[in-house]
Amino acid sequence: MFQIGKTIVSEDILTEEFVCNLSACKGACCIEGDAGAPLEEDETQILDDIYSKVKPYLRPEGIAAIEDQGTWVIGEDGEFETPLINGADCAYVTFDEKGTALCGIEQAYRNGDIEWKKPISCHLYPVRVQGYSEFAAVNYHEWHICDDACSLGKELQVPIYKFTREALIRKFGQDWYHELEQVAEKIKSR
Repeated sequence: MFQIGKTIVSEDILTEEFVCNLSACKGACCIEGDAGAPLEEDETQILDDIYSKVKPYLRPEGIAAIEDQGTWVIGEDGEFETPLINGADCAYVTFDEKGTALCGIEQAYRNGDIEWKKPISCHLYPVRVQGYSEFAAVNYHEWHICDDACSLGKELQVPIYKFTREALIRKFGQDWYHELEQVAEKIKSR
């Protein structure tokens, strides 16, 4: 672990390798698990604001779940998260012709209908950020459904922090990421 500003960062995001392999996992992270995607408080308002523009991209069962539960929910742990369809799929999930899970929010973003890509927790994955009163912990979340992403990351030699570069800059800023790169170089040269 090391500190950058008000973050405590796990060395795993510098040393472990990862590249999403959607052709292998089919987007399992969007349809597995026991909770929706974690949301930051300000993202709840964003979801409320963009829902009408995202709705045309969603499946009927996703729309039904959102219209029943809301654009976001408070999970069992008291945190904000995306609603689920029957306790499984994220309500914002769509599927392509090959059965791969995709994000309806991101599809609306890519088509220029909204200016927000998706929840930062989804964008950062497999990095998870846990906020505390004095600092935020930045960790690698290992999940067996991502074994193919770990294998592809090793094959391509892409460390997690490089795979999640855009999301880390979105979350913490360019200066923070530059400092992270400097730490990575020091660790690599050991």
